[in-house]
Formats: sequence, C-alpha cells, structure tokens
Amino acid sequence: MSMYDLLRLGKNFRSKIIAPVAVLLILLSGAQIVYLSTKFSTYSNLLKQQKIAAHANHLNSFLEKSQKQSRVAAISMAQNALVISAIRERSREKLIQVISANQEFYDMNFCTITDSRGTVLARTHDPDNFDDSVLGQQNIKDALSGKISTFFEEGTVVKVSARTGAPVYDANGKLLGVVSFGVRFDTQSAVQRLKALSNSEVSVFWRDNLVASTVIREGQRIEGTKLSPDIAQAVSQHGQEYFGDTDLFGDKYKTFYKPLTNAQGETFAVFFVGLPLKEFNAAASAFIRDGIVISMIGLLVSIALLYFIISTISRPITRLSAQMQHVADGDLSVSINPKGDDEVSHLSASLLKVVNIMHKLLADINLMIEEQKRGATQYQFDSSEFRGDFKVLADNILELAIVGMKDQLTGIPNRRSFDSRLELEWHRAIRDIAPLSLLIIDVDRFKDYNDKYGHPQGDQALRTIAGLFSQFVGRPADIVARWGGEEFVVLLPQTDAEGAIQVAERIRTGIENAEIPCLANPAAKTVTVSIGLTTQTPLPADAIEDFVFKADTALYEAKNTGRNRVVHSK
Repeated sequence: MSMYDLLRLGKNFRSKIIAPVAVLLILLSGAQIVYLSTKFSTYSNLLKQQKIAAHANHLNSFLEKSQKQSRVAAISMAQNALVISAIRERSREKLIQVISANQEFYDMNFCTITDSRGTVLARTHDPDNFDDSVLGQQNIKDALSGKISTFFEEGTVVKVSARTGAPVYDANGKLLGVVSFGVRFDTQSAVQRLKALSNSEVSVFWRDNLVASTVIREGQRIEGTKLSPDIAQAVSQHGQEYFGDTDLFGDKYKTFYKPLTNAQGETFAVFFVGLPLKEFNAAASAFIRDGIVISMIGLLVSIALLYFIISTISRPITRLSAQMQHVADGDLSVSINPKGDDEVSHLSASLLKVVNIMHKLLADINLMIEEQKRGATQYQFDSSEFRGDFKVLADNILELAIVGMKDQLTGIPNRRSFDSRLELEWHRAIRDIAPLSLLIIDVDRFKDYNDKYGHPQGDQALRTIAGLFSQFVGRPADIVARWGGEEFVVLLPQTDAEGAIQVAERIRTGIENAEIPCLANPAAKTVTVSIGLTTQTPLPADAIEDFVFKADTALYEAKNTGRNRVVHSK
C-alpha cells in the first residue's frame, strides 16, 4: 500500500469513524455518570468501613509503640550510671537533673524513681511531693521483685498511661530502687498527636468520663461527656472492641472504641477514634462530582485525540523514532507496544526485544547487589539466558561482583562484604531491641608461622581455618568473614553474651583440635587462635565504631594474657 493509499484511508476514517465514535463516547460517559450515581451509597459505605479500619490500625500501632518506647526508656535509665549514683546517695536534686535531661530524649511524659522499698525519691509530676509509697503501681512492684514489666495503668494524677518499671542494681547486683517511665494519654498533646497520625477525631475516656478530646464545638473542646450506656457496657465492662455508627457530641460518627486493661485485667479506659459522617458524605459527594467533571473533560479530550490520531498517518514512525532516541540516550523506561504486521511494527518489536534484554540484565544485577548486601555472597544470576555480546557482558559483570565481595585467598566473604552486613544487622538490632554479638579472631603467632614454614604454607593454613568455621557457625543469619591478614570476624545476630561465648569456645577448641602443626608455637605445637568478643543491645545513640572497638580491645587482652583464649568485653 502506497503513502497515497494510506492518506486516502485516513480521510475515510475521518468521515466515517470519528462521528460514530464520538457519539459512542458520549453515550459511555452518560452511562458512567448514571453508574456513579447509583453506586454512590455502596461505595460510600465501603470507604467508610475501610477508613475507620485504617484509623483502628493507627490507634493500635500508636499504643504498641508507646509501650515499647516506655520500655526502652526505663531500661536505659535503670542502667544509667548517674541514676545509680544518685539513688545510692538519695540525692533528689541529681535525680531531677538526670530525669530532665533524658525525658525529652526518650519522648516520655513522666518518670518516677523509688528506693528499694518503693518510696518515691523523685518524680516529674507533682515533683515537690515525695517520700510516699507507690507500691500500688504494678510495674513498680514487679521491678522491686526483679522483673521488667510494661502495663497500661491508671492513676490519680496521670489518669491513663503506658508505664514500664525497671529495677536498678549496683555493681554488686544489689537492688537499689526502681525507674518507672511512662507516656500519658489523658492530655491534649497525646490525642493531638494521634489525630495527626490517623486524620480522625480522637478522645480518651477514663472510668467512662471524658479526659481528653480533639472534638471542638463552638470553638471549645468537649468536656464532661460520658460514654453512652450501651457502649460502656460492651467496651468498658466486657473489654470488647467496638465498630459501628454512634451518636456522640451531637453528631453521627463512624467509630472504633478500644478498651485498655490494667495489670489486673480490669478495663479502666477507652480510646475513641471517629469519622464524622457529615464530613465524609460531603467529601464523597465532592469526589463523585469531580469524577463527573473529569469524565466530561476526558470525553472532549478523547474526541480531539481521536481526530488527531486518525489524521496523522505518520505518527507511528515519529513515535518509533522518538523511542529509539530514548533507548540510545539510556532511557529504558520508554513504552513500546508493537502492533500489526507492517514494517514499523517489526522495527518496534526488535527494539522492544533489545529493551527487554537490558531490563532483564539490570534487574538481575540489582537483585544480586541487594542479596550481597544481605550477606548472600554466593548469589549468582543465570547468564545462560543471554546471547551473543549480551552474554559476554552479563558474565563479566557477574565475575566482577563475585571478585568484589569474596576474599580471594579463603573464598569466604571479605571485609567489604562484612562491613555492609554489620551495618544492616546493627540497624536491625536497634529496631528489634535485640542483642548483637561480634567475635574478632586472630591466629596466634602467625608471623612466626610464616617465618618458619613460608608464606605458601601460611596461606594454606588460613584456607584450612576458614574452612573449619562452617563446623562451628551454622545459622543462616550468622556471617563469617576475613577481617584482614590473619584476622577473621564472626557476626552473630540475635545472640546474647552467653551464646556468643559458647560459639567462641567451639571455634577456639575446634581449631586447636584440628592439630594444624606449628612448631613456632612453643606452648601448643599446633595452630591456635585468640578471640575477643562483645555483645550489645544497641540504642539509636550508640556508635557502631565503639561496638567494634570493644571486641578489638578484648582481642588484645586475650593475646596479652597468654593467647589461645576467649575474652569477653562487657
């Protein structure tokens, strides 16, 4: 078909197709408007349910986070040297200073510190009154018995709160007192923060009485309101969560009520998150109205585009040229959709094949990089899927990646791979409040070994030692790497000090029992190792460099006190 035939065909399209299609689009738009109107009620109810469910999730997450924050704060303050010293001295002034310096850092609202009998030494709320007993608070009673506990609690001053009590010990393990940190919810700051997170109205009821709310009527916040009897019975008395439509504060709400129970299992407070139905209905109506306007605009634009597309026979060639230019410039996000059986479609199909191959290669490379960051240094993509020069390129990239993350002498991960994994596990331990252990291992008298046997034999010894690690460190999450020279490192996530010491001793005795001959070692006559280790449950303010330094210091102590031993840095 000649270009003249194509142009003539385009004129026929303009005269015979545009008008019917335009009428069809108008009819479809009208049908869409009718459909939107008839389905408004169904969609409205569905959106309300989904939105209030999302508000409920925000509330539950907010409460769980508050409990975790109070736990971290209480444990950290209980281990604070200044707190321990001030309790021992019974210095209220020093305790107030420490509390003031740390309360904002831990984002806590109040703190109470007692002696070993439960007598208040210092507190932030009503600070001028102290020397009274607070044994009525369950978290403090638990802490005095050596347990760390977190509860939702009620009080006379702080009506509703999440509290954690943590025991304070001196260096000899003697109980000195208790630190209790908490987040209070019976304040405007608490409900305003939750409102900002959930974008809904929030209220807190204590013993069925309203103590905090974001709802405003006639320029003032609601006060003195009580829970309705049916809600109070379902939520307060039976401790059940409640979803539904309720009349509250003079308006109808789509609501979620969340009961809070104390350490004795009693419901003492109720959280309310609500969506005013009149505001939602107005927003939904505006959404439908906007949808109708957009549909009409889309109709007019579609008619204009239809005329333009049919009128421009050369558009496929122009589009293909632009697509090829994008690919030539390195932009692989260009959309290519070959259709038909003409020459332009064949060219588009070929270009699409090239782009898909490059997409596949990039995706495999990115996946390999992410896996290596997680410590999976053996991950490889299948380069056999590629052909010709693309396969050569894939093989070369794969080889470079393997060389970059493995130690060429021992075949285990190298320092670069270990540093990436250490940073990942450090942040994961902070997030999970979990212990992390690090072992630094040094081959004893390795310089003498090289001088005695030569460097080739020394290299073989390092390969042998590296191969033995798999017998002693077997969890998928653990990582063994060559640190440099004759030093190795072992990272043990989710492992406390006792577990780390057991692993270290297995490594030390296992290498000693391997009986690698070493006449340069006058004590053992075989190759031995010294191990320094440290364990830490890191906090956001801790430095990863200090963590490594502790393990390194412990290693030097192990070497300076006779070698072939494990030293734990506390």
